[in-house]
Amino acid sequence: SVNEEHAYAPEISGDSMKPAHRDGALIVVSPAAQIRRGDRAVVKTRKGEVMVKEMRRKTPKSIELKSLNAEHRDRTLSMADVLWVARIVWASQ
Repeated sequence: SVNEEHAYAPEISGDSMKPAHRDGALIVVSPAAQIRRGDRAVVKTRKGEVMVKEMRRKTPKSIELKSLNAEHRDRTLSMADVLWVARIVWASQ
């Protein structure tokens, strides 16, 4: 049960989060939920790229993201390039 009016449920597209999240899986994200190291999150860049990654580190200047699938690279983004970040609070299996 998610009691936040701004929570939403996107569908995973791609395999960068395998084996944790498969293509077609539903997740619920909460823009209001605080994000900590180790949390899984959806990140949207100012260029329109959307990715689901694990939060490694977030500072005022940058965000470090880990891909759970070894075939995809980890990412470090400038916070100036990030439009928004929302924590995953539920995922289908």
